[in-house]
Amino acid sequence: MILFVLKCTADHRFEAWFRNGDAYETQAAAKAIACPVCGDPHITKAPMAPRIAKGGRSREEAPRDGGPPEAAPEAAGGGGAPAAPPAPATPAVPAELRERFAAEVMRHLTEVRRTVETNCDYVGDRFAEEARRIHYGETDPRGIYGEATDREAEELKEEGVTFGRIPWLPRTNS
Repeated sequence: MILFVLKCTADHRFEAWFRNGDAYETQAAAKAIACPVCGDPHITKAPMAPRIAKGGRSREEAPRDGGPPEAAPEAAGGGGAPAAPPAPATPAVPAELRERFAAEVMRHLTEVRRTVETNCDYVGDRFAEEARRIHYGETDPRGIYGEATDREAEELKEEGVTFGRIPWLPRTNS
């Protein structure tokens, strides 16, 4: 597995794990990777800082001539190719910034919930059924919200029914 720092055209940066570099290239070319902030599928690798080990090396791992350490063989497969370089380090984000970002995300999700509840009809666990009826023209189009199982959501997707999943925050008294 390898960790890449990626960015979209709006310069939102995020991390993603891949089996190897080819897996990243394949998914990026197919536009199968999207920015978690804005949904942009135009993703590239962001410049990354090298990972610096925090502890010292054992004598067996340390190079004797001051040069880089020898590459270790692959753990499985015996391909003889050098092992992938260590995953890059990402700069630490200050706790205050993380907390402000989390609070802002929560504020936006609360606003999304309020907007959906104000403008859409709650259909409960009949969401998949109602979404199909709207999709196939059996009832007037309207905004709905409710619950669907993962299986129901997959079936709706296969049928071409347009819908979205929203992280639903519990109501607060504040």
